[in-house]
Amino acid sequence: METRLSVFSERRLRIDAESVCQNLVNKLKKDILYNLNRKFAVVGISGGIDSSVTLALAVRALGPDHVIGVILPERDSSPESQKYAQQLAEKFGVKTIVEDISDALKGLGCYRRRDEAIARVVPGFDPDTDRAKIVIKQNIESSIPAIFSVVAIKPNGKQYTRLLPAKEYLEIVAATNFKQRTRMSMLYFHAERLHAAVVGTPNKHEVEQGFFVKHGDGAADIMPIGGLYKTQVYQLANFLGVPAEIIKRTPTTDTYTAEQTQEEFFYQLPFEMMDLLWHAWENEYPAEILAEELDKPATKIKNIYQSFERKRKATSYLRMAPIFYK
Repeated sequence: METRLSVFSERRLRIDAESVCQNLVNKLKKDILYNLNRKFAVVGISGGIDSSVTLALAVRALGPDHVIGVILPERDSSPESQKYAQQLAEKFGVKTIVEDISDALKGLGCYRRRDEAIARVVPGFDPDTDRAKIVIKQNIESSIPAIFSVVAIKPNGKQYTRLLPAKEYLEIVAATNFKQRTRMSMLYFHAERLHAAVVGTPNKHEVEQGFFVKHGDGAADIMPIGGLYKTQVYQLANFLGVPAEIIKRTPTTDTYTAEQTQEEFFYQLPFEMMDLLWHAWENEYPAEILAEELDKPATKIKNIYQSFERKRKATSYLRMAPIFYK
């Protein structure tokens, strides 16, 4: 009989990495070659764990000569991202294409529109010298829905944090989303000229919590790791031989001018804890059981459950297919 201790255990999220890998590789090969009728795959690689595992799976499915890694830096992205992406490609014997999308983003007004919105909230903000990022200040264990703030950082390190009004928040996000949509446009350019499939990189949390951009990183022909929890992605990474530097790297958004982790921007929980809590929530484990195991008040677990529910509902439109009228 299952005990309370085993209900909330990381063992539930452990996978047979070899078996899962082979299953995904078989599906990828079948879907790309037969369902999509393509012989090549294009993967956008960022030096992060998700794109690294996706590339490694594509190489196992098609062979390195049939996979292209596209690196898409822009002026706000970390130089380390490109370095790790190149290291990944070399490890798996994949050719790369580097496309700097800064000029395209500048032409679209991505940087200008974002910085104008920030300056309305943080008087004196200078985009030429100051850095900025968006963060969630609320603890996910509270009953208060997430409220976003902008953090502006001066060259001397002094920080200014201001609550973001809805108008400015939406404008900053809309402008920033040009980045993911431009990257996907470039991926499809190379996919179409090579008669290849675009293999997407979102994991289970990104898909189900809506941590992706519609028609941006949420657009692809196939998403092999979309059913895997983040910790399961790491398990696959170890099995596939992803470089240790990438596995150890803290996941960031690599989107804003100031360094920002995915946890502080969106998830509000370490991945190990988030995976277990999400698994418990979607499998309807009572909050009281988890509260006892974690030595937390049941109200806090319920608040986390409610936060998950809010995120899924608020982002449901992102997962919707176009509504076709007949």
